Amino acid sequence: METRDWVRDGLRAVAGGALAITLAIANLVLLALVLVALVTVPVLGLGALLLPQVTKLVRLRAEAGRRIAGRWGVPVATPYRPRPPSGGFPGWRPFRWVVTDPATWRDFAWLLPGAIVGLVLGLGSLVIPLYGVQGILLLPLWIWLATGSYGYGATWPITSVSDGFLSLPQGALILAIGLAAAPYLRRGEALFAGLLLGPTRNAELRLRVTQLTVTRADTVDAQAAELRRIERDLHDGAQARLVALGMTIGLAEEMVDRDPATARQLLAEAREASSTALVELRHLVRGIHPPVLAERGLDGAVRALALNLRIPTSVDSDLSERLDTPVESAAYFAIAEALSNVTVHSGATFAYVSVKCAEGRLFLEVGDDGHGGADPSRGTGLRGIERRLAAFDGTMSLSSPPDGPTIVTMELPCALSSPRITLSSGTD
Repeated sequence: METRDWVRDGLRAVAGGALAITLAIANLVLLALVLVALVTVPVLGLGALLLPQVTKLVRLRAEAGRRIAGRWGVPVATPYRPRPPSGGFPGWRPFRWVVTDPATWRDFAWLLPGAIVGLVLGLGSLVIPLYGVQGILLLPLWIWLATGSYGYGATWPITSVSDGFLSLPQGALILAIGLAAAPYLRRGEALFAGLLLGPTRNAELRLRVTQLTVTRADTVDAQAAELRRIERDLHDGAQARLVALGMTIGLAEEMVDRDPATARQLLAEAREASSTALVELRHLVRGIHPPVLAERGLDGAVRALALNLRIPTSVDSDLSERLDTPVESAAYFAIAEALSNVTVHSGATFAYVSVKCAEGRLFLEVGDDGHGGADPSRGTGLRGIERRLAAFDGTMSLSSPPDGPTIVTMELPCALSSPRITLSSGTD
């Protein structure tokens, strides 16, 4: 690590130590509010109204602790149960919600030890570097004061001029030690926060069940919508043309003896209609599972997709083997939707696609140099990508600041299989 890097991290940790001291005091204030709310529960039900409000404040403080822990390399998931629907006796549902959630009591239990650990480690992160700074400033301060006394306080006594000159390198050494140790102290507090603020095993399972329930509902809705789209396309497109084709052939059969020229014209129209219906069916099949994906796999299908875009698009892929068909299909359509957003919404002049597979995970990235500002809530297809990936326990993250660039990162489990025989291999 370069010198400026650890100095920067150290200064950031020192600032974090000052923040930790402030938050430790906030913990003590919140603990007092929690005790007041719990004590007043039997008193005319005041606590039933007060406790949910205090719990909101505690959860805000706990969420801040989780975010801070994440910044120091200790990600902590949010363990709370979903909020119940409104209704019933005012104040009862919120009170029952917070009281029956184990995460509430873990937050309460964390307040006091979190305050102690935060105060001790925060002071350590702050005091050691400041002590070093004091040693560095002693001699210049003494010269500036132009005093004949060589003593300076009780924390860093100076009894001679030589002591004053020695305080400078000693202070620099202590400052360096403090800056180097401060990030470790911050990480130690983050690890402690993760012990109480993170979800328990039961909470993780409960959250997982909730997530799977939502994912299953989204998948069912998406599949139903896809089936309706296919039915609509068949009814309005190929089916209508095939019905018209049958009627045209029937007319040709009636006219073949009486007016052969008209019959030949009708048969020519029927041939054109059959060609059009075949093209529409091919487009419909391509929307369900593109033939190029079945023949060439995800790598070839994405490259073919990039070639058909109106803006230059590079593809970087390290796939050497085929993926399972459902995973290939989900990844392909997710990339296709992201690239469609690029061409329609971004105003980009260049785009790229990255496809990597490592340790049983498929990592996809689609980026562009457009104007940015993408927002999933505006219906640009990003929600559809999230739902498609969620069916495979996948995730999507978006980085799209104003003025760009926009980067869509997707991840989902994958399993490589042996290369499959394709239609172009010449094998039946």
